[in-house]
Amino acid sequence: MIGSIYAPVIALVLWSFVMWAWLYATRIPAMLASGKTYDPRGPASQLEEMIPPQVRWKADNYNHLMEQPTLFYATALTLALIGHGVGLNAWLAWAYVAIRIVHSLVQATVNHIMLRFSIFMVSSLVLLALAIRAAMVVFAG
Repeated sequence: MIGSIYAPVIALVLWSFVMWAWLYATRIPAMLASGKTYDPRGPASQLEEMIPPQVRWKADNYNHLMEQPTLFYATALTLALIGHGVGLNAWLAWAYVAIRIVHSLVQATVNHIMLRFSIFMVSSLVLLALAIRAAMVVFAG
């Protein structure tokens, strides 16, 4: 099923777990190194102040992987279920996943906002193309 749209779906799920592991691998040591105690009844901003920006970037990206990619999952799985998860649709799905991985790496390492935004816009356009292709099939039938 490598040629089908299921493969990029699972690839993005696995990439999300890579970012999950990276965020904890950096967040826990940073919290311990801060020497501060977080009051769980306090505002979330208190926790953010304990952690250096370079560490927060990983968590921010993990959160981003729980946002727009949900549209990707819905679109890709719809295409798969209606028998259109191959060919150009699968290629678009792989392109979306690859661009999101690049986005993750930029956000987690240098977090250059304009570069990150540009990458996000390209991924959004790829996802839009995939959604339009899905809509053409769904609404034509």
